[in-house]
Amino acid sequence: MAGHSKWKNIKHYKAATDAKRGALFTKLIREITMAAKLGGGDPGSNARLRLAIDAARSKSMPKDNIDRAIKKGTGGMDGVDYVEVMYEGYGPGGVALIIDALTDNPTRTVADVRHRMSRLGGNLGTPGSVAFMFEKKGQIQIDAAQYPDEDATLEAALDAGAEDFRREDDVYVVTTDPATFHTVKSALEARKIVPTEAELAMVPMNTVAVEGRDAAETMLKLIESLEELDDVQKVWANFEIDDADLADL
Repeated sequence: MAGHSKWKNIKHYKAATDAKRGALFTKLIREITMAAKLGGGDPGSNARLRLAIDAARSKSMPKDNIDRAIKKGTGGMDGVDYVEVMYEGYGPGGVALIIDALTDNPTRTVADVRHRMSRLGGNLGTPGSVAFMFEKKGQIQIDAAQYPDEDATLEAALDAGAEDFRREDDVYVVTTDPATFHTVKSALEARKIVPTEAELAMVPMNTVAVEGRDAAETMLKLIESLEELDDVQKVWANFEIDDADLADL
């Protein structure tokens, strides 16, 4: 689509959601707790925990909060027992959605997700109904303004083992295999290239064009509405919006 930037779309709705998300620390704490529960409390040997701690620190979470979350996960403190759940469905216009959640009550969570989906023209699907449209990948974002030598940054990413490197507006997007994600991230940091964001993502293999301002607004509202739920950690979607339709949203 002319004038379209996937990264600009992503930044737009993530920034809007983060601005409204009063329970951001709650989500980060849940992820730290779950990571510690599944892989132990040592970030040196638990890659998921290390990533969760990095995300919490990037949002200026106090060390005491992080330590308490780890203790809850390893059984050192009483806490709520969370389980991981993934929902699949469609938004308006046939946009595929994957919704990752951590919850102590899956019955409540699925009801909340279904309500918000139906209110904004979406519907839940059965397990496997859209997952085949996505690939799990490591994604590392780097501020291009801080590293203006694109060729040098590209070389560093490829030397580190990245699968793909591209520039979208003012951001370099480095894609990795999930198995080498932490190795690539560490190698970049060793070369003084510090990511602005790094995560294991569900990357769509193809995208659906959401055309028109009204449709774009509804799609962004659906994403924001889902991510406002305390139980929902991440929402992945396979849509594109033309920049012109984003301008006034």
